Amino acid sequence: MRAPTGDQFVLRKSTPLGEATATIVQVAAGLRELSVDGVALTSGYGEGSVPPFGCGIVLVPWPNRIPDGIWTYEGKQQRLAITEPRRQNAIHGLLRNTAYTLVEKTDEAVTLAATVYPQSGYPFLIDTTVRYELVDDGIKVTHTIENPGARSAPVAIGTHPFLTVGDVDPEDLTLTVHAGTRFEVDERLNFLGEIPVDGKFDLREGARLGDVEFDDAFGEVAKVSDAAASLTAPDGRRVELWQDESFPYVQVFTTRKFPGTQLAVAIEPMTAPANAFNTGIGLRWLEPGQTWVASWGIRYSVS
Repeated sequence: MRAPTGDQFVLRKSTPLGEATATIVQVAAGLRELSVDGVALTSGYGEGSVPPFGCGIVLVPWPNRIPDGIWTYEGKQQRLAITEPRRQNAIHGLLRNTAYTLVEKTDEAVTLAATVYPQSGYPFLIDTTVRYELVDDGIKVTHTIENPGARSAPVAIGTHPFLTVGDVDPEDLTLTVHAGTRFEVDERLNFLGEIPVDGKFDLREGARLGDVEFDDAFGEVAKVSDAAASLTAPDGRRVELWQDESFPYVQVFTTRKFPGTQLAVAIEPMTAPANAFNTGIGLRWLEPGQTWVASWGIRYSVS
């Protein structure tokens, strides 16, 4: 029986920490599972399942939400399809159900490609690739977006990995986010404003994952050994999310409904926060012929 996420691309690499393995899926170029030395670094899902809560998928040409799917381009109102009906938002871009095309595969890396064609609410043409490469301490992910069209195109990138540390009870993991601001939202989880982190939102010193609940975006992501956020087990093992300069934002989403676990947390790198098509915050306009490359990754350490 064929997997609902299409072809499964299995990667393997011998590292100083043990064998690293990853499975990348064709639909949405998603990261289905990642482990090092048998220790799961992501909360995965079965080959016969669809990604729960968008687990591991790529979000292009915008992450997060656009309220009512409406924004304005050159004085004309654009209407995107409503893909979050409960809140009447357009969410997570235009490739979340797209089967990417295989460009190249080796034992340790795979590159997938997809094109966003002009459509309702997004009258632009962009070519995208995603490269997953196992490295000595985890995985590196590189996104490339090229504008082959005749007009400037607005773009932003996000991804949706759920991080974990092997079989450690998620309740006991320490969540750290190196961010100086957070984004206030309304009852539909849409952008209201950016304010300094305080109270439970100041995660720079860490908080026990079982004691917090989030569906919040953070800004001013500091480069602390280039890590944006991390989960640390009581025994000192750590899984970190690192982001290059193109990713100054991160979303943290916790849920107690992820299949197979009582608690799961998505720590999502973003080049722009919610509603960037309207606010312009973090939004990049690619000129015709221009290419943009952005990278992030997940790494594992044992102390």
